[in-house]
Amino acid sequence: MNIQRKPDWLKIKLASTADYAKVKDIVNKHKLHTICQSGSCPNMGDCWSRGTATFMILGNICTRACKFCNVNTGKPLPVDWDEAARIAESIKLMKLNHAVVTSVDRDDLSDFGAAYWAYTIKKIKQENPQTTLEVLVPDFQGNLQYLDKVIEAAPDIISHNLETTRRLTPQIRTKAQYDTSLNVIGHIAQSGVVAKSGIMLGLGETQEEVFEVMDDLRAVNCQIMTIGQYLQPASENIEVKEYIHPEQFAYYKKIGLSKGFKVVESAPLVRSSYHAEKHIM
Repeated sequence: MNIQRKPDWLKIKLASTADYAKVKDIVNKHKLHTICQSGSCPNMGDCWSRGTATFMILGNICTRACKFCNVNTGKPLPVDWDEAARIAESIKLMKLNHAVVTSVDRDDLSDFGAAYWAYTIKKIKQENPQTTLEVLVPDFQGNLQYLDKVIEAAPDIISHNLETTRRLTPQIRTKAQYDTSLNVIGHIAQSGVVAKSGIMLGLGETQEEVFEVMDDLRAVNCQIMTIGQYLQPASENIEVKEYIHPEQFAYYKKIGLSKGFKVVESAPLVRSSYHAEKHIM
């Protein structure tokens, strides 16, 4: 294994504030899952210290085994229909102005979890009418009728990540296809909901391929893009090919904005929900 030393700009400050402890306590007491924990997000300390977290619904066992992801893979447990109420209550306790919800892939379910997604969104909005909501959804295997259930529940932003370039997609994503994801993002945008997507760098992509992703996303009217550094979460995950310098991330932000994105978050530690509260339009 070719292990590269992390550069100084990827050093993460651990946080242990009263707000961090409060978020951790609420998550634990309500028996919730967060992508912060399950995905080994480097920003967990920062976000939790600011009193926010990205909730993960439909359990913490994914039916896919993407090479970049640290979420457990296997046979998921049955859907916990009480989970939505616990998330809605947690959002209220945290006094969140903006909430972010994602999920594992549930290819084992007949609708891939679409009905539960819609139920959760409605429950959150019912209990927290003043809270804006972003959801990061799976591809529902490209079934737009299932995606429409999420759209009809009316979150403020719907995000679906391309994760990487067209060429690299078969190497790091299982089952998911680049054009299927583009179609999902385009359908979200056509519905009138703000569409968002993100990619990771450092997997062997070229600058031209990053520009191609930008062009593809703008062609389907994606308005928000996030770009961050891939960090290998565990030894079984795909290795980092390159650590991208912050100046290159800043350059990608400049180019992305010039191509027509309303918002581009581009920096080494950027993740899908990074500064999500600032993306409401």
